[in-house]
Order: sequence, then C-alpha cells, then structure tokens
Amino acid sequence: MRYWKKAGRRLSAALLGIMFGLLFVPASAQAPELDMLNGLSSGLWDIRIRGEETHSKLCVRTGRELIQIRHGNANCSRAVVEDRPNRVTVEYSCGGNGYGRTTIRRESDQLVQINSQGIQGGLPFYFNAEARRVGSC
Repeated sequence: MRYWKKAGRRLSAALLGIMFGLLFVPASAQAPELDMLNGLSSGLWDIRIRGEETHSKLCVRTGRELIQIRHGNANCSRAVVEDRPNRVTVEYSCGGNGYGRTTIRRESDQLVQINSQGIQGGLPFYFNAEARRVGSC
C-alpha cells in the first residue's frame, strides 16, 4: 500500500511539473500563430462567393483580413482552432455583433479558398469563396 502512495505522489509531482512547464514556455519557443496567413501576398484581393454574381475587393496586408469578411473591421476576439502550413481555422466573436468560424485553405501566395459561417446582424450566414490577389491597394 505504501508503494502505491509513493508512486501516486511521484506521478502527481511529475504531472504538476509538466503542466507548469507548458504554461511558461517562452514566447520565442512557441510556433508563430497563423503563420500561413503571413505568407500570403499583400495587396488588393478579389473575393468571389460561390453561387453569387457579385464579388468584392479587399485590401490585404497580413492575411488576417480574410478571417472575418462578413464582420469587416469589427473588434472581435479570436481563437485559433487549426493552424497548419496550408490551412487555418479561426473562430471569432464580436460581442453583440455576432460571431463566425472561418477556414482558409492556401493554394498559393495569391490564391486561397475560404469557408465561413456564423451570425451577422442576428441572421445566419454561410459561404464558400475564392480569393485571389489582383493588384496593389
């Protein structure tokens, strides 16, 4: 019985040490968040939503502008769900202005596929779009 108590204390101490170490990993040791978006070419992007005749243009500087197309420049909190070299998924909440979940798949530095859904102005939205760099801002 004493063996199991000692083993349990050692295991608890080890788990506590691991958890403490994970909480205090220096920022320089962490992978850059949403790095795939940083690799996109800055400039004017044409966004064509599938199934709609109209399209819009957006000035992209960091790639993060593509995350909340329906919510524009609204000050929203974000949580990264998936962060891969060619695909990111981000959930965001804009307080009383709605929320969304966007997946961006990179085909090249100048072409991405976007899937986004959420609530804007009290109404649901869902779209698939292609965004392509077309020039300078």
